[in-house]
Amino acid sequence: MELRFDEKDFFTCCGSTRFAKEMVLASPFSSLQDALSTARDIWFNKVDVNGWLEAFSVNFLIGEHRASAPATDLMAQWSKSEQSTALATATDGTSQELEEWNARYREKFGFIFMICATGRSTDEILAELKGRYQNRPLVELENAAQEQIKITELRLARLFSSVANGSSATHKSPPTVDAEKAQDTIDGLVNAASKDSIGDPVQSHTRTRPPITTHVLDVSRGSPATGVEVLLEKWADTQSRPTFKGADSSNWVVQGSSTTDSDGRSGQLMSIVDDIDPGIYRISFDTGKYNPNCFFPYVSIVFEVQRSQTKQHFHVPLLLSPYSFSTYRGS
Repeated sequence: MELRFDEKDFFTCCGSTRFAKEMVLASPFSSLQDALSTARDIWFNKVDVNGWLEAFSVNFLIGEHRASAPATDLMAQWSKSEQSTALATATDGTSQELEEWNARYREKFGFIFMICATGRSTDEILAELKGRYQNRPLVELENAAQEQIKITELRLARLFSSVANGSSATHKSPPTVDAEKAQDTIDGLVNAASKDSIGDPVQSHTRTRPPITTHVLDVSRGSPATGVEVLLEKWADTQSRPTFKGADSSNWVVQGSSTTDSDGRSGQLMSIVDDIDPGIYRISFDTGKYNPNCFFPYVSIVFEVQRSQTKQHFHVPLLLSPYSFSTYRGS
């Protein structure tokens, strides 16, 4: 049975107007998993930074039930439920400390501290906040977006579960959904979010995007770099490793290529697989073609995926200007 919801439903799950509209356009959904996969694609590939910030703004500060923009009643109800463990474990001292760090974080980054708080104690959240406060703004923007999609997935599962139980006020004839399966999905998402946040192996459920992704930001212009050709390769010789002195170029095997879109994001560079092959990878960017006046005719970033990291995601962006570039491992 196909499932339909309206913009208000999807806005409640993720406070981005663009996200809500795109989810309606992508409806109906054949299953909850279909909706989750679509939501992740929309969030990372169709919603821009302004949409991310809009969604952050209608979330409630950890430890406080207020948002900086209007939120729906159901959003407030879900937020209270998500923060129940944090509220139950808070003391006067930790509550005060959390309030102070929330303010410091917002002053530095310009948006509230985003974390999927379900099942997290106040002490755990404080430790995460202090650790992430040290990040650069672009890194922290990526972290916040990852936490937002975890929250969104949980709320989508709850939305579908409410339909399964016949409690949705927006549907006159709720479609048939397996309530037990929906609850299993909620439990799985909670467990996955918890494991991600404390450094355990990354969630083992099926991926919704390739394990290696990238984007390019032109920091000299303050905007995404559109039209940059990107090439992903893997070192094929298992008996040797590439070195800085150079190595046989025939050992690099192309995995995929694409061109960055209007948001600076590359297309799919490799297949969506649950377990990525361990080894050494190289992402190359045709920076000279993008900007003929650039000091760098091309940029290559080489990194290694360990055997213990095969289920993890590797986001390796390029921050480019005519005379410098930098990168980092995002999520």
